[in-house]
Amino acid sequence: MGKTSVRTLGPDGVLTQTSRFELRYLPVPEQFAHHVTTFYHFRCDEPVIREVQPAAVGHLSLFARGSGKIYFRDGTSDPSHETNLLTPVSVAANFVVDGPFHAIGAALTPLGWAELTGLHAGEHANRLYPAADYLGEEIGALGARLCAAYRDGTMDAAGCAEELGRYIGTRLRPLSADYRQLIAQTGAWLGGDLNPDIDELFAASNYSRRQTQRLVDRFFGLPPTALRRMYRALRAAALFAQPDLTPEMEAMVRECFYDQPHLIREIRLFAGRTPARLSDDPDSYLNEMLDLRNLREIR
Repeated sequence: MGKTSVRTLGPDGVLTQTSRFELRYLPVPEQFAHHVTTFYHFRCDEPVIREVQPAAVGHLSLFARGSGKIYFRDGTSDPSHETNLLTPVSVAANFVVDGPFHAIGAALTPLGWAELTGLHAGEHANRLYPAADYLGEEIGALGARLCAAYRDGTMDAAGCAEELGRYIGTRLRPLSADYRQLIAQTGAWLGGDLNPDIDELFAASNYSRRQTQRLVDRFFGLPPTALRRMYRALRAAALFAQPDLTPEMEAMVRECFYDQPHLIREIRLFAGRTPARLSDDPDSYLNEMLDLRNLREIR
């Protein structure tokens, strides 16, 4: 398929041209490595921004400029806030923002989500909350101060991210050693194969099969079978987006799906693109968000 100049976003319009975006990753200090996959600075100065949020871990983010709405697959939608808590997203979701749109945020690991928020990831999945409603007024005041400083030029994105990191560090409430171990085991299981054996996770866990299912849903936002399905599609999408993907690796990825239509449906559901469109637009916002550094649990 040749490169397309227009990418549809259902009835609301077309996706914003990728040349208009800037997404910069900011370094994660070593002390936050278990809790934050990456800090980032997103910028687009278009008057209206339309894009797709792939299935993802939770985010704590500042919208220093711009406001909009995210549309989830179940028909619900949430408006944005100056300081946002995006809960784990189980399938791709469209978003529309009145720009210019500048966001600074932290993508949280499952451990980071659990120890920062204390929220059940499965019960709260697919929502965009005002962060202060769930983390307290301290983050609301901090977010307002950082956004104002960013807008008036007295603080840059890296400085805002550094302050967010300090806030996260002071708010963490450590889980038990057993819970931490299960999260690590689940991450290792996801990273062991594109289509890992469910029984291997249950065998590694110190909990019963039923308890393991409930706890994985609590910490990751989906029970093991659905979680495996999501990460398989996201990792396949990330690999298909790489321009140097070898034929051997491509064949290995395709073998993890029942057939070609199944592969296309799964990647579209979780990543919001077909495999052809991923490779056609390697510089897109979506492909940046599918960068394997954001899927650390499955590497």
